[in-house]
Amino acid sequence: MPAKIRLQRHGKKGQPFYHIVVADGRAPRDGKFIERIGAYNPTSNPATIELDFDKAFKWVKDGAQPTDTCKAILSYKGVLHKYHLHKGIAKGALTPEQVEAKFEKWLGEKEAKITGKIDKLASNKAVESRKRLAAESAAKEAKAAKIVAKNTPAAEAPEVSEEQAPEAEA
Repeated sequence: MPAKIRLQRHGKKGQPFYHIVVADGRAPRDGKFIERIGAYNPTSNPATIELDFDKAFKWVKDGAQPTDTCKAILSYKGVLHKYHLHKGIAKGALTPEQVEAKFEKWLGEKEAKITGKIDKLASNKAVESRKRLAAESAAKEAKAAKIVAKNTPAAEAPEVSEEQAPEAEA
């Protein structure tokens, strides 16, 4: 059986945390594994992924088959992209310098995307906080106005004389 790159679940109910491991394909999900190559926390936004890039690349190069989720994680981190570029070296289509240049360019674009998402999330959080604060202030002022209206005695309205009252003609 070939080696598999898969997730090993940890954490309590409702709060999963995964180790990314290389295991024999016959081993149970949370059972015996060959090597731990990273961690994945899907509960944070964006999801936190810690991966030993070199170990993951070595295992993919040696033929370990990633599961669907691990394949997405390896693709997100660039392991599969680098593996694809290295196949170009073996075929003679690319030189190692070209591979490194292409990978560094891809990595820079990916980092910019991730940083942009983190900044967007932070700004959205700040905007939501300001909106909640404004709504809370408005509610507080409305309550204060009600209390003031309740506690001040109502001024007696001047009585309208018969001459000033509009007559309703039928």
